[in-house]
Amino acid sequence: MSTAPQVATLDDDAPHILVVEDDRRLRELLARLLGQHGFRVSAAANAMEAEAKIAHLVFDCILLDVMMPKVSGFEFAQARRANGDQVPILMLTARAEANDRVKGLEVGADDYLTKPFEPRELILRVTKLIRRAAPVAHSAPAPASLETVRFGPFFYWLDRGELRNGDEIIRVTERERDILNMLARAGGEPVARQALAGGNAENERTIDVQINRLRRKIEKDPAHALLLQTVRGVGYRLMIDR
Repeated sequence: MSTAPQVATLDDDAPHILVVEDDRRLRELLARLLGQHGFRVSAAANAMEAEAKIAHLVFDCILLDVMMPKVSGFEFAQARRANGDQVPILMLTARAEANDRVKGLEVGADDYLTKPFEPRELILRVTKLIRRAAPVAHSAPAPASLETVRFGPFFYWLDRGELRNGDEIIRVTERERDILNMLARAGGEPVARQALAGGNAENERTIDVQINRLRRKIEKDPAHALLLQTVRGVGYRLMIDR
């Protein structure tokens, strides 16, 4: 009798998760766990299988193992972003080194979870990523009543975490939203790197990576930033139009 998780009874509108994991037991465990919490699940054992599923199905989030044969999770994530795929990616890995977390962020991952992990934490992170990504699907202009800031050609709605350049929605990750919220609320004043990192020394090491990713989305020349500026010895500031 097959032990593969059955998710056929779930609502067709339930969020669809792609699990990319080469360990069969963990792959099935993840699929079963996600299915029990109301997610539809497709699974792939490697990058090639994942690409084949992505070609025919729409996903709301990708759970991606780092250590896979032939094509690593880093390479897979980087290729998806290069192809314009903006589906949230949560990387799963047994590695706990800060350099790996930074590399995951650099290639386009939205979040990072180290094995072994608490099932509840995984579900919470997946749910949060999907909820944060939801505004990308909206095509109607954001209501003017929401709290907004403007910098250059961009408008940012703090209440919904939505960044726009005219009618175009610019996708930002959860961490990028957190940073934008802090910078926007500072009203153009500098915000310390420690504050942007939430006072966490480990997170502080990834702030520069997050800032560089944001600059690539809003600056004409990220190497000479005009909108998101470095304040030497302090941190960063967003040049808000007053």
